[in-house]
Amino acid sequence: MTELEKGPQGRRRGRGARERIISASQQLFREQGINRTGMDQLCAAAQVSKRTAYQHFTGKDELVAEYLRRFDPSVLPGVFDRTDLTPRERLLAAFDIPPTTPLCPYIGAAVELHDPQHPASQYARDYKKAVAARLADTAREAGATDPEQLGEQLALLIDGAAARTRVLNADAFPTAAAIAAVLIDNAIPATAGDDRRREEVSS
Repeated sequence: MTELEKGPQGRRRGRGARERIISASQQLFREQGINRTGMDQLCAAAQVSKRTAYQHFTGKDELVAEYLRRFDPSVLPGVFDRTDLTPRERLLAAFDIPPTTPLCPYIGAAVELHDPQHPASQYARDYKKAVAARLADTAREAGATDPEQLGEQLALLIDGAAARTRVLNADAFPTAAAIAAVLIDNAIPATAGDDRRREEVSS
C-alpha cells in the first residue's frame, strides 16, 4: 500500500474518501463556520491525510464551493414540489421553518468569505436567485399580477426572517408569514382570488 492510499494512522483511503471529506465539511462548516474550520481539522474529521484531501480538492475554496453546490440542488423541493397544496399554500409553506434551523448556509458563506468572486459566493448568488425564481413561478400559478416582484419580496422576507431569528434567538418566521400573506393576497387579482378560494373549498 502506498502513502497515497493511507490516511491518519495508516487508515486506507478507499473510494469513500471524497464523500467523507464533503460530509465532514458539511458538519464543521455549519457548526463552527467556514473561517474557523481548517484543513487539518477537516482531514482529521474525515479520517484522511492532507495529501489525500488535496488529491480530491485543490484547496479549501473548492471544497467550500462543493459544500454549497450539494446543499440544496433542487431548491426546496419539500415546498415547491408538493402537489397537495395550492400555489398560495406553497408560497406560505416556504415560511414554515423551525426556529432551531441553522442560518442559511448560503448567507453564512457570503458573509464569511467577503469575496464576490469566490466560487462559493457565485453559488450563493445563483441559489438565492433560484429561490426567488421558484417563488415567482409559484406566484404566477397563483395568479399574481407581477409574479417576479412578489417572488423577490417573499425571498427578501425569508432571508430577513432567517437573519433576525438567528440574531435575536427568537422565531421571526410567523411574523414574516403574516406579512407574506398580505403581500400575496394584494398581488392576486380578485378573480384569481375567487378561483383560489373555490379551489381551497373543493379540496
